[in-house]
Amino acid sequence: MQEVILLKDGELILKGLNRPQFEHKLFKNIRRVLQNVGDFSIEQAQSIVYVSAENESAFLDIAYKKLQKVFGISAISRACVVEKDMQAIEKAAPLYLEKEAKGARTFKVAAKRADKRFAYKSPEIARKVADAVGEVFPHLEADMKNPELLITVEIRDTAAYIHGNSVPGAGGMPAGSCGRASVLISGGIDSPVASYMMARRGMGITAVHFATPPYTSPRATTKVMQLLKIVSVYSGPIACFVVPFTKLQEQIRANCREEFFTILLRRFMMRASTRIAIAQDCAALITGESIGQVASQTIEAITCTEAASSLPVLRPLIGMDKEEIIRISRRIETYETSILPYEDCCTVFTPRHPRTKPRIEEVEREEARFDFAPLLDEAVQNAEKTVICPE
Repeated sequence: MQEVILLKDGELILKGLNRPQFEHKLFKNIRRVLQNVGDFSIEQAQSIVYVSAENESAFLDIAYKKLQKVFGISAISRACVVEKDMQAIEKAAPLYLEKEAKGARTFKVAAKRADKRFAYKSPEIARKVADAVGEVFPHLEADMKNPELLITVEIRDTAAYIHGNSVPGAGGMPAGSCGRASVLISGGIDSPVASYMMARRGMGITAVHFATPPYTSPRATTKVMQLLKIVSVYSGPIACFVVPFTKLQEQIRANCREEFFTILLRRFMMRASTRIAIAQDCAALITGESIGQVASQTIEAITCTEAASSLPVLRPLIGMDKEEIIRISRRIETYETSILPYEDCCTVFTPRHPRTKPRIEEVEREEARFDFAPLLDEAVQNAEKTVICPE
């Protein structure tokens, strides 16, 4: 029995004349995740994308799992392909859905007749299929409101498709369809989640990580690469720039008041990230800041930090609490890596009593205590680039 994967478009159906460019990006992303899984044909009709194995070497089970992490898809189903004949449909439905039917107590059949030339109307199709399934599985009871098993029969132009319950897709917009942004990524919980959320809104992701050896271990950078590897499953390849920040951080400690250490460090990070972002054709920065979570994330501190960048700063977590962020990190499988005990540079030289409500004039006076421009230039020039690709 021939089997295909059906992908239902998400927000793309709301697009107008520019819809083809979003669909092109979606198709490109689908092909990317399937490139090592086998040969598949990808076709689209009436807001449904059909993914079919072209030979026996294509692994449909693996493709089905991988496609659940492609942004731009609202729902995914595995379906059998049947000729457009009512008797063939009635015979195939209970046979194809045997496993699902045995595990359910209630069911419903929905029919969609896209090909109006088909002899039977949607209610008739649903009734006939329901009778056929009920005869083979008499334990099933009809439930029109909340069935455990929803059987869908779709009559399309070239064939009929039968499938059981759909699973949710990743949603959002196709990754890379809405420009590029650069995320300031640490090894914590927040920034990988922020990367995921902006990729879900269609942004291509570049990453900037700051290392301060010998105060931070090389394992901290390895941890960041592992996190980006996980995020790249959703976003596609990510170029990560590791910026050596030791000299700048030491100069901050040697010349500036302790209470300003963190805010000054973050402003220099903004400057360095902005330069790298512009060079990589990124139109914005991304951070994992959540208002009030730590001392450097008060509204006053965020205002001082953002003033150091000429690019807009996107903060998808800004109104979320820690539990909400952790739930997402668990779902996308970054949490266990994020909590590994390796320090990042933000925890080095942490002030005992950080200034929580800094004023920009005070911050700029502290920065004027030393010539940071050559150190910033050197750090950006010595940034090491690594391209992280999904498995």
